[in-house]
Amino acid sequence: MSKTVTILGATGSVGMQAIDVARTRGYKIDALSANRDVRTMESLAREFRPRAVAMADPSAARDLKLQLCDTDICVYSGEEGIASLVGETNAETVVNSILGEAGLIPSLAAIDAGKRLALANKESLVIAGDIVMSRARERGVEIIPVDSEHSAIFQSLKAGRQSEIKSIILTASGGPFFGYTREMLNGVTLADTLSHPTWKMGKKITVDSATLMNKGFELIEAVHLFSVAPERVRVTIHRESILHSAVEYIDNSVVGELSVPDMRMCVQYAVDYPERQPSASPALDLIGIGSLRFYAPDTSAFPFLDLARRAITLGGAMPAIMNAADEVAVAAFLNEKIGFTDIYDAVTNTFELLTAHRASTDLDGIIAADREARAIANEQISKIGGI
Repeated sequence: MSKTVTILGATGSVGMQAIDVARTRGYKIDALSANRDVRTMESLAREFRPRAVAMADPSAARDLKLQLCDTDICVYSGEEGIASLVGETNAETVVNSILGEAGLIPSLAAIDAGKRLALANKESLVIAGDIVMSRARERGVEIIPVDSEHSAIFQSLKAGRQSEIKSIILTASGGPFFGYTREMLNGVTLADTLSHPTWKMGKKITVDSATLMNKGFELIEAVHLFSVAPERVRVTIHRESILHSAVEYIDNSVVGELSVPDMRMCVQYAVDYPERQPSASPALDLIGIGSLRFYAPDTSAFPFLDLARRAITLGGAMPAIMNAADEVAVAAFLNEKIGFTDIYDAVTNTFELLTAHRASTDLDGIIAADREARAIANEQISKIGGI
């Protein structure tokens, strides 16, 4: 029987891979959302004929509605429109691949609608992990991770019980600057940063991979998804990106998932779970790979791993503050207003200035802290950039 899905963030990197899975597997698409890419969204709408589409940008929504005026497809507008689209969807599974903080409310809307949440928006758990996981438990909703690392952990946990987990092993490619010292990082360019060695991703997540902030986010995500203490999540640099992550059990056995670096497999697993079906992703050739290498991360050159561990340990709104500051700082770097190592300074300074928010645990308080962090981060960037 064909599955029915709603894909949020459909025109982004993960979203387009989810579209490819839907195309290959013959999933019916009930609804789609995007930010402002009208041309791609119109093409997808005409190909899949969803019941509804939504654009986060109201101007883009108006343009799309005009382009689709010869169809019966309903066009929603703005963040509220995306939440309404999710709440009304007929899909069994909502694939949330929206980038950044904007994905939180749609995640909660999917949970409230009782839909399986195939989660690629890690910020939902970084910003409000306790709230998201608690609401999912109350509603009896499955959250199946789409990040390759958390998909690997989810699969590896089938080998044992929760009480038998010794540690979670998150693997990281190390990005383009593996082996660099902090001094060497001072001279890297935007082009250098966007040259990821193994994964093809959007610009923001590629920068986060280079700073290792992405792995810090994934550490926080793992704590919430798998109910483990922060100190039991270990990060290991694995250059080939073949072992996507693993679980170490109390008998010292390590169970992991190995596959080619291809997000389509993760999307398909989340939608088809608990079944496995043939995949369009290439088969893994271990002989061709030859060897797999593992290294300890350098937290002096790449301090965001320690900052993320500190954020989740402090709790409250601190992970949200870290995420908000990072979104602002990475945007400034992509616009070439600041240098690569300035990202570390802007985020860390903002974090230190707002540690009083560790007591904020409700959604309104966390969102308020997020907004304050963005304002402070912009002030930090103005100081750094001299503007």
